[in-house]
Amino acid sequence: MAFNPQIIPATDFYPNVGVGVSLPFSSPGVFQLTYSSAAALKNNLINYLLTEPGERWDNPTFGGGLRKYLFEQISNDNLGSIQDDISSRISQVFPQVTLNRVEVIGDPVTQIVTAKIYYSIKNQSITDQIEINFG
Repeated sequence: MAFNPQIIPATDFYPNVGVGVSLPFSSPGVFQLTYSSAAALKNNLINYLLTEPGERWDNPTFGGGLRKYLFEQISNDNLGSIQDDISSRISQVFPQVTLNRVEVIGDPVTQIVTAKIYYSIKNQSITDQIEINFG
Protein backbone atom coordinates (compact mmCIF):
# COMPACT_ATOMS: atom_id res chain seq x y z
CA MET A 1 0.00 0.00 0.00
CA ALA A 2 1.43 3.36 -1.03
CA PHE A 3 1.68 6.02 1.60
CA ASN A 4 2.81 9.56 0.92
CA PRO A 5 3.54 11.22 4.28
CA GLN A 6 3.67 15.00 4.49
CA ILE A 7 6.57 16.62 6.24
CA ILE A 8 5.60 19.69 8.23
CA PRO A 9 8.51 21.97 9.16
CA ALA A 10 8.94 22.37 12.90
CA THR A 11 8.69 26.15 12.60
CA ASP A 12 5.09 25.85 11.40
CA PHE A 13 4.04 24.47 14.80
CA TYR A 14 4.74 27.85 16.42
CA PRO A 15 2.35 30.34 14.76
CA ASN A 16 3.63 33.33 16.77
CA VAL A 17 7.29 32.90 15.78
CA GLY A 18 8.50 34.73 12.69
CA VAL A 19 10.25 32.56 10.11
CA GLY A 20 11.30 35.11 7.50
CA VAL A 21 10.86 38.60 6.15
CA SER A 22 8.06 39.50 3.77
CA LEU A 23 8.62 41.25 0.46
CA PRO A 24 8.25 44.02 -0.55
CA PHE A 25 9.53 46.02 2.40
CA SER A 26 6.44 48.15 2.93
CA SER A 27 5.94 48.33 6.68
CA PRO A 28 6.87 51.66 8.25
CA GLY A 29 10.01 51.34 10.33
CA VAL A 30 10.13 47.58 10.71
CA PHE A 31 10.06 44.52 8.49
CA GLN A 32 6.86 42.53 8.16
CA LEU A 33 7.48 38.95 9.26
CA THR A 34 6.23 35.73 7.69
CA TYR A 35 4.97 33.06 10.05
CA SER A 36 4.94 29.93 7.87
CA SER A 37 7.68 28.11 6.03
CA ALA A 38 5.66 28.25 2.77
CA ALA A 39 5.43 32.07 2.91
CA ALA A 40 9.13 32.32 3.79
CA LEU A 41 10.04 30.07 0.85
CA LYS A 42 7.96 32.19 -1.55
CA ASN A 43 9.72 35.35 -0.38
CA ASN A 44 13.10 33.61 -0.65
CA LEU A 45 12.32 32.68 -4.27
CA ILE A 46 11.33 36.26 -5.10
CA ASN A 47 14.44 37.60 -3.37
CA TYR A 48 16.64 35.13 -5.26
CA LEU A 49 15.15 35.97 -8.66
CA LEU A 50 15.38 39.73 -8.15
CA THR A 51 18.98 39.64 -6.90
CA GLU A 52 21.82 39.90 -9.41
CA PRO A 53 24.82 37.55 -8.98
CA GLY A 54 27.63 39.51 -7.35
CA GLU A 55 25.22 41.84 -5.56
CA ARG A 56 25.76 40.16 -2.18
CA TRP A 57 29.31 40.64 -1.00
CA ASP A 58 29.36 37.49 1.16
CA ASN A 59 27.70 35.23 -1.45
CA PRO A 60 28.72 36.33 -4.96
CA THR A 61 26.98 33.43 -6.74
CA PHE A 62 23.56 34.13 -5.16
CA GLY A 63 20.98 35.56 -7.53
CA GLY A 64 18.70 34.75 -10.43
CA GLY A 65 20.42 37.09 -12.88
CA LEU A 66 17.27 38.34 -14.62
CA ARG A 67 18.73 41.82 -15.02
CA LYS A 68 20.87 40.67 -17.95
CA TYR A 69 17.69 40.27 -20.03
CA LEU A 70 16.45 43.83 -19.47
CA PHE A 71 17.66 45.31 -22.76
CA GLU A 72 17.23 42.25 -24.96
CA GLN A 73 14.74 42.22 -27.81
CA ILE A 74 11.59 40.22 -27.13
CA SER A 75 11.70 37.10 -29.30
CA ASN A 76 10.78 33.45 -28.89
CA ASP A 77 14.46 32.52 -28.54
CA ASN A 78 15.05 35.03 -25.75
CA LEU A 79 11.85 34.04 -23.93
CA GLY A 80 12.87 30.39 -24.14
CA SER A 81 16.33 31.09 -22.75
CA ILE A 82 14.83 33.11 -19.88
CA GLN A 83 12.51 30.19 -19.11
CA ASP A 84 15.37 27.68 -19.20
CA ASP A 85 17.57 29.94 -17.07
CA ILE A 86 14.89 30.38 -14.38
CA SER A 87 14.14 26.64 -14.32
CA SER A 88 17.76 25.55 -14.00
CA ARG A 89 18.68 28.14 -11.35
CA ILE A 90 15.70 27.37 -9.13
CA SER A 91 16.33 23.61 -9.44
CA GLN A 92 19.96 24.08 -8.38
CA VAL A 93 19.43 26.44 -5.46
CA PHE A 94 16.07 25.29 -4.06
CA PRO A 95 16.03 21.46 -3.85
CA GLN A 96 12.84 21.52 -1.77
CA VAL A 97 10.91 23.10 -4.68
CA THR A 98 9.33 21.15 -7.52
CA LEU A 99 8.74 23.34 -10.57
CA ASN A 100 5.38 22.51 -12.08
CA ARG A 101 5.54 25.04 -14.91
CA VAL A 102 7.47 28.14 -15.89
CA GLU A 103 5.87 30.54 -18.37
CA VAL A 104 7.68 33.53 -19.82
CA ILE A 105 5.45 35.86 -21.81
CA GLY A 106 6.70 38.92 -23.66
CA ASP A 107 4.59 41.86 -24.78
CA PRO A 108 6.32 43.62 -27.71
CA VAL A 109 4.07 46.68 -27.39
CA THR A 110 4.79 47.49 -23.75
CA GLN A 111 8.23 45.79 -23.77
CA ILE A 112 7.38 44.00 -20.53
CA VAL A 113 8.33 40.38 -19.90
CA THR A 114 6.27 38.44 -17.38
CA ALA A 115 7.65 35.31 -15.75
CA LYS A 116 5.07 33.08 -14.08
CA ILE A 117 6.49 30.32 -11.91
CA TYR A 118 4.17 27.59 -10.69
CA TYR A 119 5.74 25.41 -8.02
CA SER A 120 5.02 23.00 -5.21
CA ILE A 121 6.95 22.19 -2.07
CA LYS A 122 8.24 18.63 -1.88
CA ASN A 123 6.61 16.35 0.71
CA GLN A 124 3.94 18.97 1.41
CA SER A 125 0.60 19.54 -0.25
CA ILE A 126 1.42 23.18 -0.93
CA THR A 127 1.35 24.67 -4.41
CA ASP A 128 1.82 28.34 -5.19
CA GLN A 129 2.87 30.71 -7.93
CA ILE A 130 5.06 33.74 -8.41
CA GLU A 131 4.68 36.41 -11.07
CA ILE A 132 7.56 38.76 -11.85
CA ASN A 133 7.34 41.58 -14.39
CA PHE A 134 10.47 43.15 -15.82
CA GLY A 135 11.46 45.07 -18.87
